[in-house]
Amino acid sequence: MEHRNVALTPPMGWNSWDAYGASVTEDEIRGNAEYMAAHMLSFGWEYIVCDIQWYEPGAINSAYRPFVPLEMDAYSRLIPAPNRFPSSADGHGFRPLADYIHSLGLRFGIHMLRGIPRQAVHQNTPILGTTATAREIAHPFSVCSWNTDMYGVNPQAYGAQAYYNSLFDLYASWGVDYVKVDDICTTAYHPTDPYAGKGEIELIRHAIDQCGRPMVLSLSPGPALREQADHLCAHANMWRMTGDLWDEWHQLAEMFDRCRLWQGVSCPGCWPDCDMLPLGHIGIRSIEHGKGDRWTRLSREEQRTMMTLFCIFRSPLMMGGELRDNDEWTLSLLTNSDVLRLLHHSDGAHELSRGASSILWASRDEDGSLYLAFFNTGTHEAHLECALSSLGLSSQSSVQVRDLWEREDIGTMTGSVHCCVPCHGCRLFRLHLLSIKRIGSVYAVPILFFVLLYYLNPAFGRFQMPHLNASQRIIQFLCDGPHLLHPTGKDVFLVMIDHLAYGGDHCRRAAQAAL
Repeated sequence: MEHRNVALTPPMGWNSWDAYGASVTEDEIRGNAEYMAAHMLSFGWEYIVCDIQWYEPGAINSAYRPFVPLEMDAYSRLIPAPNRFPSSADGHGFRPLADYIHSLGLRFGIHMLRGIPRQAVHQNTPILGTTATAREIAHPFSVCSWNTDMYGVNPQAYGAQAYYNSLFDLYASWGVDYVKVDDICTTAYHPTDPYAGKGEIELIRHAIDQCGRPMVLSLSPGPALREQADHLCAHANMWRMTGDLWDEWHQLAEMFDRCRLWQGVSCPGCWPDCDMLPLGHIGIRSIEHGKGDRWTRLSREEQRTMMTLFCIFRSPLMMGGELRDNDEWTLSLLTNSDVLRLLHHSDGAHELSRGASSILWASRDEDGSLYLAFFNTGTHEAHLECALSSLGLSSQSSVQVRDLWEREDIGTMTGSVHCCVPCHGCRLFRLHLLSIKRIGSVYAVPILFFVLLYYLNPAFGRFQMPHLNASQRIIQFLCDGPHLLHPTGKDVFLVMIDHLAYGGDHCRRAAQAAL
């Protein structure tokens, strides 16, 4: 299966890291899955991802313990720790847990570090499907700078592809739908070559393709290299644009720069990733930078800003907080269908303008409506305005404006859209065009129909051929009709269209319904 046929829209799910670090348990995975199925599945949330160290029996928080024993099978492959994942005992692996998550209508994902376990290299254990051993495929100078569990794999070594094939064959047998591969999007072991994991990315891509099970491939951590966009698109479904994102405003503010850098790259099956959403109850067993058990420190306005930027940019959404502790506010952020629609039905997201303390983003919906997001990065409330001409509309255009977070129609605005935006906050609008000035556009077709029917019957009669349906007659009139009119009649023709566009009669209402 071509990998771009997987994740046709940005994946949405939950990842265990922000809440539980390296120590998540099976009960916690199951509990969050049950919550997602009950409260979030209908809004598009579907992935449950177990993050790092699921193979370490002694993990107790977010700390990485160096050189500790890991659970591993006879073929150099890490397997779940049974004391933390009881259903994995007796060689079952993640299959029972994945089956349960699938029974809820969800998909199951896991984390892995690139490479082969250091433990396997030291024991020189075999590789399934080849005579090579772990020691023979390991790259001794390719090691993660922040985790001691793995050696990198030498892509040129005999047995390297066989190792990754066996690994993803195992994951396929477990029913894995999503794999987050860490220490690979950028690496730190070779400062002059941050994309040194390129060869292993290609091994992993081939391993997924041959395993017989579609899987989303997510690459971490960032920041990903913009100049490697073509290679990333050719091999992965999503990749981190940033390092770890936590609940700090300055990190969120910097995300605008990353989104601007990567705008225009997103396409079905390929998604630059803004990282997890540090919302709700996070840090439950975390010792990250002295930040422990807490509710997100982002203000409500900052939380909306984060969700708005992620959605208009079309980043994957991975909720990081403990779902079962969600309050009404947090759940409302995750289940606003008007906002989430941007992930699945919009295109062309781009930064429209940027000032000292303001940023505007725009995109379009597949139905022709437009999205406009105002962001205030300053420390005081600001009045912001966007001329409709900057969106490619006429300066005389009128739009119907809907506030997507408040879920209310604001009314009609002509020439520009303007609003007040609180400190670190945002406003997200959907714009429907009301005024139609261009005869040649598709928007004029319903209007022309009524003009033809009620005002131009002599000309319309020219096209009463039995083999043409009504739509075909209208199309033919668009090509030939105006030429039937006297030059002065063309001005009358335009006046009639304008009357129908702006009038309040049944023709206008019918035309609006058609549009």
